[in-house]
Amino acid sequence: MNSLPSIRTATPADVPILLTLIEALAVYEHLEHQFEATLEKLAAGLFGASPCAEAFMIEADGTVAGFALCFQNFSTFLAQPGLNLEDLFVKPEFRGRGYGKALLRYLARLAVDRGCGRFEWTVLDWNESSIGFYRKQGAEILPDWRICRVTGPALTRLATTAANNES
Repeated sequence: MNSLPSIRTATPADVPILLTLIEALAVYEHLEHQFEATLEKLAAGLFGASPCAEAFMIEADGTVAGFALCFQNFSTFLAQPGLNLEDLFVKPEFRGRGYGKALLRYLARLAVDRGCGRFEWTVLDWNESSIGFYRKQGAEILPDWRICRVTGPALTRLATTAANNES
């Protein structure tokens, strides 16, 4: 059977499969050493008292084929909300069927429906297949922007360093 895929909003019951898919993405991106997600943390982030992200599942023939996880941001230059795609992953056995494109289109429609001024995401610089895929979808790869990130002990130090102790 090869029915058309369907996309739906993830539910709390999806947290275990989402965690498995996120771990598979970490392995694919050679970032498994950074993987610290747990069922509890993922459930709280998506479905807790103050959800900070949302996830969407793509299914084919009753099987989860992949997911997209996004969150809303805000553009000061546009003075509009934006939609940030944190992760998009399609299981290897479902790739090449248009499922990634379907997820991107779904999220683009969501961004338009929500009045977002932009829809954006990041891609690893070595991931030429994804870069090519995103370009085919009309994405502009911005060469002059760099991600700045503070995590773990560095985040704690930054948060707790006294203002008069700057170096």
